[in-house]
Amino acid sequence: MKFRILALIGLLVVNGNAFAENWAQWRGPFFNGSTTEKNLPETWSKTENVIWSVPMPGLSGATPIVWGDKVFMSTADAQKNLLLMCLDRKDGKVLWQQTVGFGDRPTDQKNNMASASPVTDGKMVWAMFGTGDLAAYDFSGKEIWKRNLGKDFGKLAHMWLYGASPLLYKDRLYISVLQRNPPTYAHALDDKPERESFLLCVDPKTGKDIWRQVRETDALAESMESYATPLPYKGKKREEIIVVGGDYVTGHDPKSGKELWRCGSLNAKKSQWWRIVTSPVAVDGFIFASAPKKEPLLAIKEGGNGDITESHISWRLTENTPDVCTPLVYKGKLFVLDGDKKVMTCLDPKTGKEIWRGDLGVREVFKSSPTGADDKIYCMSERGTVVVLSAGDEFKILSKIEMGDFPNRSSIVAAHGNLFIRTAETLYCIGKK
Repeated sequence: MKFRILALIGLLVVNGNAFAENWAQWRGPFFNGSTTEKNLPETWSKTENVIWSVPMPGLSGATPIVWGDKVFMSTADAQKNLLLMCLDRKDGKVLWQQTVGFGDRPTDQKNNMASASPVTDGKMVWAMFGTGDLAAYDFSGKEIWKRNLGKDFGKLAHMWLYGASPLLYKDRLYISVLQRNPPTYAHALDDKPERESFLLCVDPKTGKDIWRQVRETDALAESMESYATPLPYKGKKREEIIVVGGDYVTGHDPKSGKELWRCGSLNAKKSQWWRIVTSPVAVDGFIFASAPKKEPLLAIKEGGNGDITESHISWRLTENTPDVCTPLVYKGKLFVLDGDKKVMTCLDPKTGKEIWRGDLGVREVFKSSPTGADDKIYCMSERGTVVVLSAGDEFKILSKIEMGDFPNRSSIVAAHGNLFIRTAETLYCIGKK
């Protein structure tokens, strides 16, 4: 069984036993939006099949993470405090909360400084905020260390505020900061006139830098910016950390940060307004990265060196591509959600051949990413409509559930036999009763 699970997720390295029922970071135990969870509900309401619900103190685009009997949540409150909350998974009781930072800047009233999801290894939990605050706590809520990347390297310069989640991989914490230079936004101005984009590797136990790799780019203006979370990948010959943004996809040595390869084609026209939101995923020897604003999704073959733009792009998806929603890898298939057109496409990841395509049948857009579990796909729209699809070989809508609230940007989590759904106002634990 373990071999078959690993085959489904390609060559991503992860200990399937340790993460079997947990959801330890933004895209779940396999870094691709899927889990092996079973016996999950197909339908529910705001009252039916609700194990518990807890009001949230403020908005957040962060996804909850779950380990054992604890649920962790990053959020802001009405006073602009940036909080890390710990809840009891069984009843939703708030066990503790810590104020990690303070600050906000209204944009379109949909984003704030609490957009990045926390990450855990089952003993400690790490949280990152758009203010640059990065902190580690144990499971009792005790602060282990805390630092501010804005003070170290300059305030983070992103138009829509920082949103890349930290990556924990093999006892290293990776932080991707791909940002605008020079910083032109009021919330990013300080005494440092220049900004470097970089991939940072931190000792998760101490918070000290192990290395910092500057990420070079010839992107212009907002196109320098990325909200994508880095991806760990193990190919046939080596391990890599994949980073997307600033018009390029790059692979880095996890031990040193050295750039191993670089692939362009994300912004062929060199637009100035080409920020990247979707994170990369990988399966079957391919890395998938999507350009924004209806431009192609790329299937990049593993194992390249140097500039691989002309040599390693195997195929492109040119229709119904995602601008915000990160693709899902589940049961050997690639699921791509065009959140603006509300269309899901199921593909063979090796060839790009379309297996099916379907309209989700809702009017509102989707900004969260799809989740695969129990032979189902769960998607939540910005206005709280959850669409449950079959993960089979034919497009089939199983149910639609109205959760309400606005704006909803957190992805649905499946762990320990339950669904955890974070709307704009409430965190729900959903399960069969």
